[in-house]
Order: sequence, then structure tokens, then C-alpha cells
Amino acid sequence: MSRLAVRKTYKLYIGGAFPRSESGRSYAVTSPKGDFLANASRASRKDARDAVVAARKAFPGWSGATAYNRGQILYRIAEMLEGRRAQFADELGGGKKAALEAVDAAVDRLVWYAGWSDKIASVHGTANPVAGPYFNLSSPEPSGVVAVVAPEDPLVGLISVVAPVIVTGNTCVVIASEKAPLPSITLAEVLATSDLPGGVVNVLTGHQRELAPWLAAHMDVNGLDLTGVSDADLALSCEQAAAENLKRVLRPSDEDWRAAPVLTRMTRFLETKTVWHPLGV
Repeated sequence: MSRLAVRKTYKLYIGGAFPRSESGRSYAVTSPKGDFLANASRASRKDARDAVVAARKAFPGWSGATAYNRGQILYRIAEMLEGRRAQFADELGGGKKAALEAVDAAVDRLVWYAGWSDKIASVHGTANPVAGPYFNLSSPEPSGVVAVVAPEDPLVGLISVVAPVIVTGNTCVVIASEKAPLPSITLAEVLATSDLPGGVVNVLTGHQRELAPWLAAHMDVNGLDLTGVSDADLALSCEQAAAENLKRVLRPSDEDWRAAPVLTRMTRFLETKTVWHPLGV
């Protein structure tokens, strides 16, 4: 006797929970061949606001954690992602060999950024030479809440933009790949069962054009990563909206996500704090 497969309806990931969109909307996700795969929630402006609130609430605890602790949590995420290697490969589709290689690359990327968690301050912090009886020390600190438009590469690209944001102490709201959102929500399931506090990463699925402008204009968002925006007019309008509260903005780019990662992604949303201290007698 044949049976019908029970298709999953993917939800959003906000504040460590998996709510449906408050609008009740969803959209069909299809394979490159046009076959139906699942339904994904279509996030609204209200969902984006809720995600920012969750990210802001999580920021003090996450930024206040030690860099070593954040690195260990990223290692744990990598471990759990590898444990679901087959599922991620199925959701990525395409050739099995290529999909498995993409999952392995995503795991390696997480491990790479985790390893830098307690070293970035040494590389980008310094003791400054000054003319006077003072110590002058500069150290990097997280900016706050970062809104990220993820690239169309649904796993390696996603990890490549999220990991450097959170390992440095920021929290984030991510707009997942519109065409291939399934790996992003499966990653959210990994995050929810890892040691990552709720609200550090919030994942919205839906349409870039509906969500990106609201996050760009949100006054409680401190940084904006437009890497995954392919529409030049949308990118420009988001940059203009971001200027209202002087957000740090990373402009769209067409990167090779399989190339070696670079430290500059970790420093884009870091601010430099400088402290003066008088010399002891």
C-alpha cells in the first residue's frame, strides 16, 4: 500500500523558539527542477521587529561571555551540524558528492571562526604609543545587533556571514536565502539544540524586498550586511535607510564561498574602544 509523504512546513526561528509568521503566510519551496519540496513561512515586518527585540535581549549576555566560551559554542554547533550531514546534503540537493562537500565546507568554516574567537582581540587590539605618562590601550568590541541578508549559497554562504558576526559577540537577524531556505531552518534546529543562547541568531524566511528595508531602517539595528542582496536598487535604498542611525554597512558582494575565509569579515562589525590609564609611580 502506497502512502503520501508528510511534507514539513518550516517555521521562523526567533528568540530560541519556532513561531509561525504572525501574518499566517507561507510560500512553496521548489527544487531546481520545479518539484515541490516544502512550505516555508513568509515573514512579515512584525516578525522582523520581534527578531530584533530578541537579538537585543540576547546581546548583553552573549557579548559579556568570554571569547573562549563563544568559540566553544561554535565548535559544538559544528559538531552537531556534522552529525546531521546526510540531512543537510539532502536539502542542498544536486549531486550527492557535491552536497556532502558543501556540508563539510560549512563545518570547516565554523571551526575556523571558532578558533579565532579568543585571538581576534590580540590581532586587532594594541597598546598605542603616546606622549605622556599614560597607558593607551585599544580593544575591539561588538557593535550590537546586526541584520544579515544571506547569500543564495544556502549553507556555506550562510555560515560564512553568520559565524563571524556572532563569534565576535554580536547578535543577528538573518534573512535566509529566498530560493533555498530549507538548510537555514535546519541550521536553526541545530542552533536551538546546541549551547547557543536563544536570540543570538534569529532566522527569517521570506522575501528580501519585504524584509530588508525594514531591518535597514530599524533604529535598534547597529549593523547591516547586504552581502546577499542582488538587486542594486534594493541595496541602495537599504544603505540610505541605514544612514539614519549610522549603521555599519557591508555592501553586496559576489564572493566565492568555497575560497579561504578572511579575517575582515570578523572586523566589519567590531568597534574599537580605547582606554587611557595613568602610569603607576
